[in-house]
Amino acid sequence: MALRLDRIATLYVMSPLKRCLSNRASVPILMYHSISEQDESGVHPYYRTATSPKAFASQMQYLRSSGYSTVSLAEVVKTICDESTDSKQKKIAITFDDGYADFYREAFPILSRLGFTATIFLATGFVGNSPLRFKEKDCLTWGEVREFQKHGVVFGSHTVTHPQLCELGLDLVKQEIVNSKQAIEQQTSVAVESFAYPYAFPQTNASFIRSLRETLVEAGYKNGVCTLLGRANQGSNPFFMERLPVNSSDDLRLFQAKLEGAYDWVAGPQLAVKTAKRYLSRFWSSDSPQASPNNLSQRGI
Repeated sequence: MALRLDRIATLYVMSPLKRCLSNRASVPILMYHSISEQDESGVHPYYRTATSPKAFASQMQYLRSSGYSTVSLAEVVKTICDESTDSKQKKIAITFDDGYADFYREAFPILSRLGFTATIFLATGFVGNSPLRFKEKDCLTWGEVREFQKHGVVFGSHTVTHPQLCELGLDLVKQEIVNSKQAIEQQTSVAVESFAYPYAFPQTNASFIRSLRETLVEAGYKNGVCTLLGRANQGSNPFFMERLPVNSSDDLRLFQAKLEGAYDWVAGPQLAVKTAKRYLSRFWSSDSPQASPNNLSQRGI
C-alpha cells in the first residue's frame, strides 16, 4: 500500500485544527470520473480517477446519513455569493467528468435510490448515437444523455476533444468551448450553463485565465469548475470553482475530512509547486537554448 502523507496530515493534523476554526459558507463539489473496478494499482492513490461501485455506494450513503442534500452548480454559486447563507446547511454538488457509460450502470441507480442529483461534463467528440470510446472506456450515447436529463441529471461542457486548452491558440480554445456547448444544446434542447476545465488547471497563468473567462462569458456560460483543490467558497471564481477529487482510495474517514474542509490545505503546496515549475521553466528557457523546458527532466527537475 502506498504511503499517503496527505491522508496522515489531513486526519491527524488538519482535522483537529479545523474543528477549532469557524466555518465560512462553503460547498464541497465532488469530482468523480469512472465508477468501475478499473485496476489502478500502478497509480499513486492521489492520482487515481476510478471509484469502485462499492466505494461509491458507501460514500453516497454516508452523505445521505449525514444529512447532505445535492444542489446544482448554479445553486453553489448562489450559496457562496450570499453572505447571509447559513454555513450549517449541508449542501453538496456531485460532478462526473468525461461522461463514461459506467455512470448508467453503476452510479445512477445509487444516486436515484438516495434522491441525489448530479452534473456530468461531456467531451462531446466522444458522444455519439452509438457508444464511442475515450481513454479505453465506453462513453454515454446521446440517447442516454436525453434519458438521464428527464431524471434531473444536468449536463455541462468538457470541451469537444478534451485538450489542454492553455496549449492551444485562442481560436481553437473558442471552438472547443463554443462547439461543445452547441452540440449538447442541439441534442437536449436545454441551455448549457456549466463548464469543466480538462486536465490540471493552469492557475499560475493569469493572462490565460482572464482570456478563458472572457471566452466562457461570451459563449453564454454562467459557472464552471476545474481541478483546483478545495471547497467552493466566497473567494472562489464562479467560473473555476474548486473541487474535491474522490476515488476508491478514499476511506470514509478521509472522505469525511474532505467534506469538512480538512483537505483544503493541499491546495497550498500544489500552488507552490506549480509556481516553482513556471518560474524554472521561464528561467531555463531564457538562460540557454539547451536548457529548455523539455530538458528540465534531464536536470532532475
